[in-house]
This record gives sequence, structure tokens and C-alpha cells, in this order.
Amino acid sequence: MTAVIAASHLSKWYGNVLGLNDVSLEIEEGITGLLGPNGAGKSTFMKLITGQMKPAIGSVTIRGRKAWNDPDVYQGIGFCPEQDVFYEDVTGWELVTGLLRFYGYSRTEIRERAARALDVVDLTADKDRLIRGYSRGMRQRVKFAQTIAHDPDILILDEPLSGLDPLGKRKLIKLIKDFKKQGRTVLVSSHVLPEIEALTSQIVLIHQGKILAQGDVPFIRELIEAHPHQISVRSSDPRALAARFVGERSIQKMTFGADGRTLVVETHKRDAFFSRLTGVVLEAGIAVEEISSPDDNLQAVFEYLVGK
Repeated sequence: MTAVIAASHLSKWYGNVLGLNDVSLEIEEGITGLLGPNGAGKSTFMKLITGQMKPAIGSVTIRGRKAWNDPDVYQGIGFCPEQDVFYEDVTGWELVTGLLRFYGYSRTEIRERAARALDVVDLTADKDRLIRGYSRGMRQRVKFAQTIAHDPDILILDEPLSGLDPLGKRKLIKLIKDFKKQGRTVLVSSHVLPEIEALTSQIVLIHQGKILAQGDVPFIRELIEAHPHQISVRSSDPRALAARFVGERSIQKMTFGADGRTLVVETHKRDAFFSRLTGVVLEAGIAVEEISSPDDNLQAVFEYLVGK
């Protein structure tokens, strides 16, 4: 399959700061997840694809045409930025219709396209409200509306699920998958693995401006499962709890939190730990107040991969 987006030895820096470092990558039709912690280079890569910045070294092409300084290429791209950069004193309707004017549509077509896009993201009832009065989720949805209003065949989505409630996330995930069924190409970024996993099996891992790995979900899961999981348990008696796990083969390390009430466990067998934890707290009569895991995002995983 011919690559829709292709980067060749792509680099970009800001003064002395390297934003992207010698990235060569091909993205095919369908949904590709760009996965990395904050500051990994995801947004820089997307801005280079959409022609907002010029590469320092290398090139990026869209269907064989260079992305930089080619307006015809931009006609087929819809970009949803991570940051909220709005004219706060315009309505959602005015924002979407105003941006559609740049594509040269007639007034009638602009109104039809704007109405359709706002309906898709469930903002029809709120289209005449000022954006300054929009909630975080509504602001995210109006960004997506302007992304799809001109009917692009390539969508570049930078953290599109950020700020949405669970129902909003499910709706947007379904919508993105529908675009795939229509034969479009979607590149979507996130720092949260389950979000990307809900969208696609094709993942690109990026960190400090470099591509660490590219593959399907089982491959990425294998990398992550090799990383020891860190689990924090806040309880009424963390030392008694720790004593019950001394000698357990599933535990690599145990430490106590600064608050004196938290036990921090590192284990390669998270499921086995949780199964044993249930029995331990019941047997010992220990009250567990909270269980959390920093590994819900990928920062720790990337630190592990870079340090290998």
C-alpha cells in the first residue's frame, strides 16, 4: 500500500532545542496512533505535516507532494490542534463559517457545511453561543467541527479526546472510526495508551523527537508489559500491608510514600498482585483508602524504554 504521509530524515529545532530528530516514517490509509508523553514531538510532527512549519532538515510529503508551501495539499487536510486558540467573542457558528470562507465556497454551501459539521459534534443547539461561554468539552468539539467542515480526506488530530467526558469520548471515537470506513486517513495523537488502543491497532511511539517503535497493539503491549508496573496503595497500615508481601515473587520493590500512609509497589505481574491484595486486606483487616497507578499514562513506560 502506498504511503499517504511520508517523512524522510525529518528534523526540526527551536533555537538550541531539538523538537524532532531524523524521523523517517510512512503512514498508510486508515487510523494511525501517535503515542508519546508531553513534549515528545507529537505536535511538532503534526505541524510539519500540515505545513505550519518548514523542516530544518529532511522532508515530509502528502501523497507524494511536499507539505511545505503547497496550498493545494492543504485543501485535503483537516487539522485539530491541541491548544485552544479562539476568537472568544465569536459564536461557534461564526467560527466555522468564517474559516470555511477561506476555501472559496458559496454562501449557501458554507452554511450547509457548517450546519452539518456542528450537527455531527452535537453543537447545533449551542452554535449561537459565544465561544468564551463554552465548556472545555464544547471547545474541543467545535475544534473538531472546523476540522471536518471542508470534508478533508486526511485528518490530523492532536489530542482530540482531551477535555471530553466519557460519553463525549465514545462519540468522537466512533466518529473517527467512521472516517476510516469512508477510506480516509487519520493520524491521531495522545499520551494515553487506552485512548489510542480504542481507535486503532497501528501505533507509533515517539519520545524526545525520535521514533522509538512502530507496530500493532500486541507489539506495543509486549514492550509495556516488560516494564515493571508501579502501584500506590494508601491504607490505614501500610507497614503491615508490606509485611504481608515480603517474599512474594511477583514483587520487585516496595517503598513507603512521604505521607506515611502509602505503600508503593513495583511488580511485573500486576494482575497477580491485585488478586493477592484482595485476600491480604480482608485477612489483615486493613482499610484501603485508595489504589492508583502512575502507569495509567506512558511517561514511566517511555522512561523505561529510553533507559534500556
